Amino acid sequence: MSEACGCSGGEPSTGEEDERHEPETLWQVGEIRFAAVAALLLLAGYGAGWAGAPDLAELVLQAAALAVAGWTFIPSAVHSSAQGRIGVGTLMSIAAIGAVLLGEVGEAAMLAVLYTIAEGLEEYSVARTRRGLRALLDLVPDQAGVLREGTEQRIDPAGLVVGDTLVLRPGERLATDGRIASGHTSLDTSAITGESVPLEAGPGEEVFAGSVNGTGVLEITVTSTAADNSLARIVSIVEAEQARKGAGQRLADRVAKPLVPGVMVTAALIAALGALFGDPLTWVERALVVLVAASPCALAISVPVTVVAAVGAASKHGILVKGGAALEAMGRIRTIALDKTGTLTRNRPAVIETAPAPGASTEEVLAVAAALEERSEHPLARAVLAAAPVPERAEQVEALPGAGLTGRLHGRRVRLGRPGWIAPGPLAEDVERIQHTGATAVLVEDDGALLGVIAVRDELRPEAGEVLTSLRSAGHRVVMLTGDHQATATALATEAGIDPDDVHAELRPEDKSRIVGRLRAHGPVAMVGDGVNDAPALATADLGIAMGAMGTDVAIETADVALMGEDLRHLPRVLAHARRCRAIMWQSVGLSLALIIGLMPLALLGVLGLAAVVLVHEVAEVVVIGNGIRAGRTRKLGVDVTSTPAAPEPQRSTA
Repeated sequence: MSEACGCSGGEPSTGEEDERHEPETLWQVGEIRFAAVAALLLLAGYGAGWAGAPDLAELVLQAAALAVAGWTFIPSAVHSSAQGRIGVGTLMSIAAIGAVLLGEVGEAAMLAVLYTIAEGLEEYSVARTRRGLRALLDLVPDQAGVLREGTEQRIDPAGLVVGDTLVLRPGERLATDGRIASGHTSLDTSAITGESVPLEAGPGEEVFAGSVNGTGVLEITVTSTAADNSLARIVSIVEAEQARKGAGQRLADRVAKPLVPGVMVTAALIAALGALFGDPLTWVERALVVLVAASPCALAISVPVTVVAAVGAASKHGILVKGGAALEAMGRIRTIALDKTGTLTRNRPAVIETAPAPGASTEEVLAVAAALEERSEHPLARAVLAAAPVPERAEQVEALPGAGLTGRLHGRRVRLGRPGWIAPGPLAEDVERIQHTGATAVLVEDDGALLGVIAVRDELRPEAGEVLTSLRSAGHRVVMLTGDHQATATALATEAGIDPDDVHAELRPEDKSRIVGRLRAHGPVAMVGDGVNDAPALATADLGIAMGAMGTDVAIETADVALMGEDLRHLPRVLAHARRCRAIMWQSVGLSLALIIGLMPLALLGVLGLAAVVLVHEVAEVVVIGNGIRAGRTRKLGVDVTSTPAAPEPQRSTA
């Protein structure tokens, strides 16, 4: 239950206790059961009065109803007050006791019943959204096949240790994170990344808990235990970060905390001054009604319910939102800074052209380049090796950072690198043309003679144009930040539909951070990157969004939001989700404040009595809870299965 509502004064329960006792149906909520019993007693009391039974019978039934409903909040309110924490439960307790002293036992019982129902509904709504988040853990199967002592055994996933070899058969769900040791297959990762197209995977590929195997049999080396796999980390991070409060929730807290003692002082003044200048009984009663009218419980619960529902909904679609602060910030974003490599592009470079120098052939150029790249870990190496699949191996290969590679092939000195380090000579026009098409020009030299130039380009994601159009239609300004050459960046930006004036190229990580800081002067900024080399910019932005962060601790830790999959279309969808949830949040806050402002003068003037105020207040509280639950609707977050998403790529950006 909401602490701000003063409903719970005991020790906070542990996460294990919450999970163990979390209600799955409305009837399992203790407050609802108490309220139901109290409501029956209260109705029986009124029925006895209408039937002409003795007044004592009616009074006893009403008092019993008050005792049953009051048991859910009065003891905890007294405990909280003794510790100096005055909340809405304190106000309700004082109002109920005051009503009894005024002889209005029935109205005190009605107040207690309605308040208990509202608190039970709040607990149930929060539990329901948390269950949705924890349902991710249900993706882990009950049994896992593991090779031990040369035979396959079926064991509980909790018994897996790092280094075990899992056997994953077609149709089975992966029990924990690992790396494929043998076998090829297609994996359905939709439950954890939100992407509908299966991922082709083979030896060396990382795979994550909850993935469903397609047609092939895999042997997978376990890289994390079931208690520490990617799904468990997502759940623990989100639950921990849900304590972070957005601006809306801080406003609710700022208003509620001084409001409660302020209302108590106001009620005391109304009773004292009224007793001096009028009927003491009338003004004490009005003071009690004012006390109840100003209860900020709806205000206090309005934002937490919305945040829990919205964060839980996003997590079901592979979008990790780290609490209310991130959700609230996301709804205010106006400028989006995008890293190029691995975000706008697929981080899968490919050779698109080879231009040999006079007297050389395309095959010679690719052969020398592949010989140098054969052992290289550089992202461009895969592209070159794919174009020359059976390379020789150069000797004495050395990497010169920022320049290229040198080595010896058949006794001759060979080099591969950027223009400037190797003179383009007669291929200068080709190099310039290649760079203007957005490709990287790689020059190849054999024994001091220029062999040719290779054009390598990391193509835009197929959904990039659609995403950028969607972002601009929503009123966002889009900026590209990259470490690539200015001509390469401008060409790709133009192809994607980004204004050349919004392209910032040849940047180091600290440069990206500086530019993000400059952009913040014109409004809230979100930085979208890979979460590793973009960490300074992610931290500087009002909101950091990590792209393709599944299984990457650095990305999840650094960013405020992590898109677990590789489909960029999740970006405009989660921004739209945040804007909608922020609107819902402020609707609830506005309604709660309007309720307090409207009810207090009506209570002071005697227009509304205690029962009427309680009824209006608690009905409004139920409305606020229902409004917050709307943030859990997720139909707009799903990936369009009719479109072709980008193929996932395990490598990270180096730009």
